[in-house]
Amino acid sequence: MHAQPLGSPPALYREVATLPVPRRAKLVVTIVDGDRSSRVRHAVVRLWGRSAKTDRHGVAEVRVPWRQPLHVQVDAHGFDTRTVYEDFKASRKAVIRIYRPELQWPMYGATPDRAQAQAHIRLRPPFRTVWSVGLGTLIEFPAVVDDGVAYIGNARATIRAISMRFGKVLWRHDTPHGRMASSPAVVGRTLVYHSMDGHVYVLDRGTGQLRSVYSVGSPIESSPIVRDGVDYFGAWNGRLYAFDLRRRRLRWSRSLGAKITSSAAIAGGTLYIGDYGGRLWALRPRSGSTRWVSSVNGRIYGTAAVAGGRVFVPSSTGGSLTAFSARGRYLWRLGTGSYVYSSPAASGGRVFFGSYNGVFYGVSARSGRILWEVGAGGPISGAAVAVDGVAYAGSFAHRIVGVDVRSGRRLLTFGHGHYVPVSGNGMRLLFHGYSRLYAVEPRAVTRTPATHRHRHPRRHRR
Repeated sequence: MHAQPLGSPPALYREVATLPVPRRAKLVVTIVDGDRSSRVRHAVVRLWGRSAKTDRHGVAEVRVPWRQPLHVQVDAHGFDTRTVYEDFKASRKAVIRIYRPELQWPMYGATPDRAQAQAHIRLRPPFRTVWSVGLGTLIEFPAVVDDGVAYIGNARATIRAISMRFGKVLWRHDTPHGRMASSPAVVGRTLVYHSMDGHVYVLDRGTGQLRSVYSVGSPIESSPIVRDGVDYFGAWNGRLYAFDLRRRRLRWSRSLGAKITSSAAIAGGTLYIGDYGGRLWALRPRSGSTRWVSSVNGRIYGTAAVAGGRVFVPSSTGGSLTAFSARGRYLWRLGTGSYVYSSPAASGGRVFFGSYNGVFYGVSARSGRILWEVGAGGPISGAAVAVDGVAYAGSFAHRIVGVDVRSGRRLLTFGHGHYVPVSGNGMRLLFHGYSRLYAVEPRAVTRTPATHRHRHPRRHRR
């Protein structure tokens, strides 16, 4: 047995002493406006019980005991709070995109009043196509968009989540034996949609997994409109439903006496919906009781738009657009001599709608006077849409036209279209072809990548 030299430390002690001392890790988080691709200053970044504010370059640095995957919460003025899971074990740097709620398109018609007008998006022609995705079959109703993801269903009720940046399909949900004639709606962390076999489906937005399903036993063409956790919609059986998504039970339902295909609109504490009996109903959302009811000159297939204290109601068999005050007083009616299935868009004191006669109309919201008429090349069945001073309509001539709302000058003819023309967000618009979705952005736009290192701040100034 060999003796250990005097004064030498034990072998175990020497091994422990040479182990590396754990170092605190510095995590670098860059916050970017997801629609405008600009850095966000003064955003609060929270992780591991610590917080830091982003500097003028949109960068926050947070020191933690060691690197590991973490949930990161970001709050910034004017933006929705966002929480994401970042794998800091793989990299100590992360780029997180946050979004302004007013630049999203979370439901059919863009807003609860179903005015089919997005007042905050600033995107005008000329456009260039950035990506396109085939959806396999007919697209009758438009995509909805939130937090950089578009959600869209086709006529077979196949729901897809698509990245607005890359056009990549993030997930797909197939509805067994499904048919669909409406748009989904974004509700918090879920996606709600209705099917033609009479079901209300709730999916997880992140994965597309089914959370719940409820049946009313009659085909549903109404797109969801959700307020305080309650989904309001009509069905072919002539009933109007208020379904509590949180408790998964009916809040109330009532019969309106005729088939319902239009979607509900909510404005000023009143719910508006039309039926095949030609009646526009104004109801109390909490109870379903009637405030007032008025009639037009034929079936109401499309969805009423509410704007500026007026309600604009299309009639398919009546071939007309009728305006009422928000209290039910008749104001005016414009006949086209042909079916008006098109839901109107209302913006800036004007109303836009199409007819089966192939004409796209711009009229005065106050008087119904025709301000301009533009030929679309074929019957117009889908809703009109207004974005940034341009009114859009799709036609059965397989094209979309874009018209300056004031002058009536045609600014755009897009070679793909059929039903509802446009939705989108603050970054890009989505044009809807017969079975393919196109993302477009203004030709002049050049986007500076937001992932460059922050030591070159000038590259990221707008």
